[in-house]
Amino acid sequence: MTHTQITYLVFGIVLLLSVVIDLGLLSKKSKTLTIRQALYQTLFWVSLGIGFGLFVWYEEGKSTAIEYISAYLMEWSLSIDNIFVFVLIFSFFKVKEAFIPRALLIGILLAIVFRIVFITLGVELVHRFHWMLYIFGAFLIYTGFKMFYANQEEEFNPEESTVYQLLKKYLPITLNDGNGRYIYRHHGKPVYTSLFVVVVMLATTDIVFALDSIPAVMGLSRNVLVIYTSNIFAVLGLRSLFFLLRGAASKFDYLQQGISIVLVFIGLKMLGEGLISTVFDKSTQVIVSLGVIVGCIAGSILVSIYLKKPGVPKDREE
Repeated sequence: MTHTQITYLVFGIVLLLSVVIDLGLLSKKSKTLTIRQALYQTLFWVSLGIGFGLFVWYEEGKSTAIEYISAYLMEWSLSIDNIFVFVLIFSFFKVKEAFIPRALLIGILLAIVFRIVFITLGVELVHRFHWMLYIFGAFLIYTGFKMFYANQEEEFNPEESTVYQLLKKYLPITLNDGNGRYIYRHHGKPVYTSLFVVVVMLATTDIVFALDSIPAVMGLSRNVLVIYTSNIFAVLGLRSLFFLLRGAASKFDYLQQGISIVLVFIGLKMLGEGLISTVFDKSTQVIVSLGVIVGCIAGSILVSIYLKKPGVPKDREE
């Protein structure tokens, strides 16, 4: 077996074990994580993701490992935006605390499947049409500028979501939670509960984020191994990250700006790839990208801690 085949094999085994552990050991149908449990589990998933990066270093070399770490950190920081939207979805549908863990887990597992599909499509497009990279780069720059000035609380409204409107149009939907069920029969006909709607919206919402994150990771690395593994490892820790950050995600006032700067940087890097390659070698580009990602994310979090945006409600300042 080649080094790459071994890395894929180890990734597959780790992914399978991770899903089994999350389904069987870390996740219980009606158990909500405490902050301490969520912290420990988040540390576990982050350690697993970083640990895989060390394995990549051993098998694939320093450059590939740094590409992976850069991509993983970027995807992980983007997932905090997911958390904020997830909170809005659960709040809008008034999901009982006991039903959140399993709905969240199923939604994330579906999101992993959708990510694999979208990554495969994206990689195939770039492989066949190299000029797609320039479209991706322009899209990231546009998204970055839009995100920098956007007010996420005003932009996302679950009731106005296209997915929710389509579900209401084509399926018999009830806002009843079905006592934890996703589908039940009424007069012999299936009725889809609010929990079913929540799961679908969680999974499809991640697709929206994937439209940003997958082109972004391709701007950091063309290595298919890096693209797949960094995305999947970042998504795996979403459940524990949700319980850790759901009360604090909205307090990172400037994280959105930090992420947007990263997206613009990667977009510019994709558009200027030819020129940049004549000035900097591959290793230097990878290290600079990692420095920009870490600097922007860490800096935006620190600024959020010490500086509040004008007009922020008092309850968010406390």
